[in-house]
Amino acid sequence: MYKYDEYDQRLVDERVEQFRDQVKRRLSGELSEEEFRPLRLMNGIYLQMHAYMLRVGIPYGTMNSTQMRQFAYIARKYDKGYGHFTTRQNLQFNWPKLVDLPDILADLAKVQSHAIQTSGSCIRAITSDQYAGAAVDELEDPRPWSEILRQWSSLHPEFTYLPRKFKIAVTGATSDRAAVAIHDIGLRIRRDDQGELGFEVMVGGGLGRTPMIGKTICEFLPKEDLLSYVEAILRVYNQFGRRDNKYKARIKILVHELGADKFADLVEKEWEAIRDSDLHLPIDEIDEFKLHFTAPSFESLPAFSSSFSEQVSADQDFAYWIQNNVKEHKQQGYAIANISLKPIGGIPGDVSHVQMDALADLADRFSFGELRSTHEQNLVLPHVKRDDLYVLWQELAKHDLATPNSGLITDLIACPGLDYCNLANSRSIPLAQRISKRFGELDRQHEIGKIQVKISGCINACTHHHVGHIGILGVDKKGQEFYQITLGGRADENAKIGKIIGAGFSTEDVVDAVETIINTYLGLRENKEETFLEAFNRVGDKPFKEALYGTR
Repeated sequence: MYKYDEYDQRLVDERVEQFRDQVKRRLSGELSEEEFRPLRLMNGIYLQMHAYMLRVGIPYGTMNSTQMRQFAYIARKYDKGYGHFTTRQNLQFNWPKLVDLPDILADLAKVQSHAIQTSGSCIRAITSDQYAGAAVDELEDPRPWSEILRQWSSLHPEFTYLPRKFKIAVTGATSDRAAVAIHDIGLRIRRDDQGELGFEVMVGGGLGRTPMIGKTICEFLPKEDLLSYVEAILRVYNQFGRRDNKYKARIKILVHELGADKFADLVEKEWEAIRDSDLHLPIDEIDEFKLHFTAPSFESLPAFSSSFSEQVSADQDFAYWIQNNVKEHKQQGYAIANISLKPIGGIPGDVSHVQMDALADLADRFSFGELRSTHEQNLVLPHVKRDDLYVLWQELAKHDLATPNSGLITDLIACPGLDYCNLANSRSIPLAQRISKRFGELDRQHEIGKIQVKISGCINACTHHHVGHIGILGVDKKGQEFYQITLGGRADENAKIGKIIGAGFSTEDVVDAVETIINTYLGLRENKEETFLEAFNRVGDKPFKEALYGTR
């Protein structure tokens, strides 16, 4: 992973001291909360329902064991012993005191971590594939490109005050695990007809109040033109994006109103003016970035392991974990281990300081000291020897981190909702816990198969509920919490916005509604191999509406 040089470290350290002075002036009353607000947002700090919330950036979801131990230390010393991983691959602390925040940022800086640009109307953290560098279907590692974009966008003076927040995602594999189509800019590494690698560029994706799938405005962008082309997009957005209405300020609205072709023409015109500028990326500089992401020292291992096969055969619980949570690695003899942060009845994405310390130790012991966070609110050990999986699984189980539900119905995504968030209309966490308990029996989860349930406590769609196979949106209806359901959404390489199924359900009825949807699917699928999405796309929403509403 990328390691700071002296300039990176000085920048982060100086930013901490700058913020320390700002907090001092806020605490003394020299700054009002209104004056302090833009300053704290520039450092990833929100004022939530009960306390300040700190959002720590984890660039492209990659972190090392030292950073994870520091997160544990911060959770233990300054918070209530927990951290919360989000769909942005970030980590949030929900209970820090204002007076402690400069010290927390200083502690983060000691391990090359910070919270700059995790909030505000700027280019926020660059997200990517959690399996980068390990995936079998990878054309090229997206992390060097994510890092190039991160360095270019950090404290970029021209793009510090955009019309609205701006998100970029990069994937380098044939399977899209970064949900690039629902980002302001989505970059997909692909080959052209000559076999050269470059980028397909999508613009104008995003969820929230007006969900949209991004439009491709460039089928193939040469690598060395990445920065100049992305800067051209940002310049067009910065110039023409609306600032009079925050609900219409996102680039998706601009692309929609202009049309993708007109927007692309504007970008092309801007690009031609800067294409051969200092933004052009020389191959040798690209190679310098790639050196930070070379593969670890893998051992030469056999293709088959009799001991591993015997362990799978002898232990059904281990076999379930392998079946659901472990993915194939491109290096023979290694595997990708997904660590579910969704114990049955637990709070999705929450990790205790004890678990963080344990995860850091396990990363050192089994995965070259490296961990990843995912936009499904889980963690990953990307490089585990297949013959170590049994011991790893046993160690994870000691810390309630071996739930074998990756991709199953209890691996649901939920935002903090009305328990923490000022923007929320309804609670998400209790609903997620109730659904998890309702479907907690593992044989039933296997009977249902792969499915994604995503719950947002408001229209801002932090959990990407619009692209959940089953999406649940909390709404306020005359002072009461109701939940609107969408079906058929997806965020992969065939991204699609889900369809609203009908009137919302009360808090008391919504779990039963989810069960009705599941039972309807099980009753109409052609065979056990037909997934929920395949069945929904085949029959449409009519059988589900009839099951939910009858003649209503």
